[in-house]
Amino acid sequence: MSKYGSLEVICGCMSSGKSEELIRRLRRAIIAKQKVIVFKPGIDKRCSEDTIKSRNGVSYEAISIYQISDIKKYLTNEIKVIAFDEAQFFSRELIQLIRDLIYSNYRIIVAGLDTDFRGQSFGIMADLLAEADSVTKLDAVCALCGGRATRSQRLINGQPAKYDAQLIMVGGDEMYEARCRDCHQIPK
Repeated sequence: MSKYGSLEVICGCMSSGKSEELIRRLRRAIIAKQKVIVFKPGIDKRCSEDTIKSRNGVSYEAISIYQISDIKKYLTNEIKVIAFDEAQFFSRELIQLIRDLIYSNYRIIVAGLDTDFRGQSFGIMADLLAEADSVTKLDAVCALCGGRATRSQRLINGQPAKYDAQLIMVGGDEMYEARCRDCHQIPK
């Protein structure tokens, strides 16, 4: 039995099932009689302030966070599992908080996009991947060819977004689709 907690990172492109996998792990923790808490970035308002939701409609109660310092006020001794969805949108402060929580014997589960629409490391995800005790990288189905998709294609008026387009634009299927490496396009 370890005296420390752990960090599990679930990553992949849009539509790869990251939130679904996160919710699956949370439900298993509840079956194991572990108290869980879920946080999401305040910037993500796609479904509601108080839930995370997978593309297949499965949802789970969550707390929207605007300041990393607010997280600690929600933690109690009964909580054993702390989850973060859409981790790429959190500030760098989350990395140190997660380290502290691991050494306080919490199981941390993080889900997020590992790359942005350009195919480059997204936000704090590279650091979380390096810190992780385990990593699950999910893929999707390419919207164009049906192959293995590992990239998130941003679309503007149905066309691939240019490289210099705004980096963060929260959206769903109307703005993004999963693409394989061959079909992913970043016009200059």
